[in-house]
Amino acid sequence: MHASAALAMVSNSVRAIAASSTVGAGCLGRGMRYGIDVAILGDLAEPAHLVTLAREAEAAGWDAVLVWDHLAFTWGMPPADPWVTLAAAAQATSHIRLGTAVTAVARHRPERLAQTVATLDRLSGGRVILGSGLGGVRQEFTAFGRTRPGGVVLDEALEVMTSLWSGEEVHHRGAHYSVDGVRLAPLPLQQPRVPVWVGGTAPGALRRAARWDGWIVAGDDQEGLMTLSPDSLAAQASELRRYRVNAGDLEVAVIGVSEPGSSVRAYADAGATWWLEHLHSHRGSMERLVRRVKAGPPV
Repeated sequence: MHASAALAMVSNSVRAIAASSTVGAGCLGRGMRYGIDVAILGDLAEPAHLVTLAREAEAAGWDAVLVWDHLAFTWGMPPADPWVTLAAAAQATSHIRLGTAVTAVARHRPERLAQTVATLDRLSGGRVILGSGLGGVRQEFTAFGRTRPGGVVLDEALEVMTSLWSGEEVHHRGAHYSVDGVRLAPLPLQQPRVPVWVGGTAPGALRRAARWDGWIVAGDDQEGLMTLSPDSLAAQASELRRYRVNAGDLEVAVIGVSEPGSSVRAYADAGATWWLEHLHSHRGSMERLVRRVKAGPPV
């Protein structure tokens, strides 16, 4: 394929995505959107499985594929690299959004993560969402001789990343990171930045999410699957809105488990703009998960 033809294809893809989604825009006015949240651990760490799930999700009308981002996991299930896996999914799909839920940003050098995310955004035609958080598994830090950093490190890392995505020459000297006259290229296709969603339910996480483009929330039931009551979501979403100072709406993505044909309308009424269907090997075989995805989003 000639470079000009490839560029035209990417431009058309970006225009199509931009027509339905903008940074920081809420979804309440256009209805609930639906994604799959894939724990790429154990059997699901095989990259080909994520490619299959992404293809089937796009064909069945899901709007996003988000994956877990881990190095070591307490369940003893080895994880896949999310960015390489998402790159494979990007090549196998055309319009479904792709991202992480969530990345412990402080485990990475922010300049390297900014470059990785920007490259995937270009490869996918502008479809990336960066889910960010502190990282709930301390072992992923302590096993490598590090302590789990606090929120101020995450805040500064996100500041460095978004500065690099601006295309301007970045000069930054903070408490944890320094950048001396660097201009990142190529830039993400999405501007002014790749959407940043924040995970967590602590007050600090809610305040952080209110400054960015979205909030990801989940709870655990006794079987290790993700559930959250609409009432709990409504209470936390109300607190989140009190912290919101930026113009524009905020995406609220709730991770949960549904069956084909079941309703999640109560979550939309509670403030959710996204439903993320949790897919984990705890729910059964790969074949069973594919059947759930093929059945389409809940109603």
